[in-house]
Amino acid sequence: MKKLYIMRHAKSSWKDSLLDDFDRPLNKRGRVDAPFMGEKLKAKKIIPDIIISSPALRAKTTAEIIAKKVNYSNEIIFKKNIYEVGISAIKKILKKLDDEKETVFLFGHNPDLNMLVDELVGFDENIPTCGIVEIAFDCDKWMGLCSENATLISFDYPKNKV
Repeated sequence: MKKLYIMRHAKSSWKDSLLDDFDRPLNKRGRVDAPFMGEKLKAKKIIPDIIISSPALRAKTTAEIIAKKVNYSNEIIFKKNIYEVGISAIKKILKKLDDEKETVFLFGHNPDLNMLVDELVGFDENIPTCGIVEIAFDCDKWMGLCSENATLISFDYPKNKV
């Protein structure tokens, strides 16, 4: 069984209109939400075998904050192919993962993450900033990742009252 935690970056700042989209930092709410969601994962004792993230500053910062909160000590893998490239590129990254990795955190952006989750488990709700979708795959190899063996386990986000 493989577990994938699809995580949208925390809320980012639009304060500096001259800044390229790729370089937008987290805003105040994002700097609060990311550690909050990291604490939620830590409370559930969820530690990834690998973290893969878009290198865009807001995703990178979110990944680093959450990694620290869950005591992840390995290197975070930054893949340009996660930033505004479509879901086929993201699936390609996932399918090439080392099969010894059971639990994966993937940090990225909408609309790609929304489309990926919808394709995998038919879940068409918007993933808000710092939202986390947990999907289990009934397979032993990442190459086998597909909608036929995918199950939505949980969906959480900072403003979730449950």
